[in-house]
Amino acid sequence: MKHAFLTGGSGFVGSRLIRLLVSQGWKVHALARSTDSVMAVRNLGAIPVPGDLNDAAALRSGMEGCDVAYHVAAHFKLWGPRRLFDRANVEGTRAVVEAALATPTVRRLISVSAAAVVMGAPEPMNSATESLPLQFPAFAPYGASKAVAERILLEANGRRPGFETLAIRPPFIWGRSMPTLDHMIETVKAGRFQWVAGGTQAMSTCHVDNLCEALLLAAERGRGGQAYFVSDGRDGTLKGVISALLETRGVHPKDRSVPFGMAWFMAGLMGAAWRALNLKGEPPITRQMLRLIGKDFTIAIDKARQELGYSPVVTWEDGVARMRSA
Repeated sequence: MKHAFLTGGSGFVGSRLIRLLVSQGWKVHALARSTDSVMAVRNLGAIPVPGDLNDAAALRSGMEGCDVAYHVAAHFKLWGPRRLFDRANVEGTRAVVEAALATPTVRRLISVSAAAVVMGAPEPMNSATESLPLQFPAFAPYGASKAVAERILLEANGRRPGFETLAIRPPFIWGRSMPTLDHMIETVKAGRFQWVAGGTQAMSTCHVDNLCEALLLAAERGRGGQAYFVSDGRDGTLKGVISALLETRGVHPKDRSVPFGMAWFMAGLMGAAWRALNLKGEPPITRQMLRLIGKDFTIAIDKARQELGYSPVVTWEDGVARMRSA
């Protein structure tokens, strides 16, 4: 029996990954930082390991006897001070890497990175490949912190004999119970929703089950020290994707639009106001959000197909139908 350890097991991606691993006969240990998380991962079939990313002893204990470790936990927000992103995404990754290096049985450490790690200035990017350099824009603390985390991960490849690290880079992750959909629905119902530049931007997506398939394949295939883009294998537009997801919940946004330049300017003003006045919550629009959705961004998955043997297991149509019937 194969043994795996993972962080973020009670989250949207982690819970699906636990189910997949257990269904494939794996014994799974999952880090759990709260009582609710302990119950959640246990109900999914994993063995809970109480602790968090700052608990080196818990990480080492959870990884003991495991041959594969998955780092799924991350701090994903569209707004917030950089230190919060660094604490979870950078220092958390560093702690997981060090624990894996110190655990002789762990032969592969696989992290869920993000396609956003190659996003710099807000310019169209089509069919992006892994040859692009990492980017660290100050206005995008999530993407920048994930880029730093990926660099830490991949630089650890080969630091001890037989130890390999791989990063899986999904774009927009979606599927049944996706947490971001609730936030979008709230924005629409509050009358604050507008399409940026008409919503015609091209975008790649990745169903959560397709991401988990890539993570499972990465346990046995691929080259250490490498990053891999994965997606649904078809691209859409911002308006087409978001409208279809909202429609699964009976929500239909109004056809209002704001030019990208104006949205970028307003996001800058709002960000300055939130920081200066220490306002609670998130601004209605942020530059990080605009970088993610405001311009064309599509990825090529040839490398994952060739080296991981990756192929999407859920089509866009099937994934939407599942959400509609939930």
